Amino acid sequence: MSIYEYQIKEVSGTEKSMADYKGKVLLIVNTATGCGFTPQYEGLENLYKEFEDQDFEILDFPCNQFGHQAPGSNEEIVEFCQLNYATTFETFAKIDVNGKNEAPLYQFLKKEQGGLAGKAIKWNFTKFLVNKDGEVVARYAPTVKPEEIKADIEKLL
Repeated sequence: MSIYEYQIKEVSGTEKSMADYKGKVLLIVNTATGCGFTPQYEGLENLYKEFEDQDFEILDFPCNQFGHQAPGSNEEIVEFCQLNYATTFETFAKIDVNGKNEAPLYQFLKKEQGGLAGKAIKWNFTKFLVNKDGEVVARYAPTVKPEEIKADIEKLL
């Protein structure tokens, strides 16, 4: 399967096709609003502002699986991000990135960058970089700050 065959859910509940992102470089991140890494939203927004006019998108997937650090509703999470970090990239509906209710997109991402069984997401703000052909080219630990990924993004653009 290709990344473009997956559906993702917008905050409104509407399904969106990953095919809408064909030809773009993607940074896919599982996030949380009450995490020690939450200030990375600022770095993510800086990357987005710098590259948004060059076929670059950040896909933000809130996840409440790690320490229950994304407890709000989808709408509350979007409001928090926009008010506190002035985010303009799209935040999607909350998802699970591990376990029995794991989003199919995350099964794919982990398989592509974690081996046959896929390596579990260990915490919030794990990042996946996808090239313009839809290939998952890198996985970054939560400790990797968005600005540290800038050179890798530039190479793909």
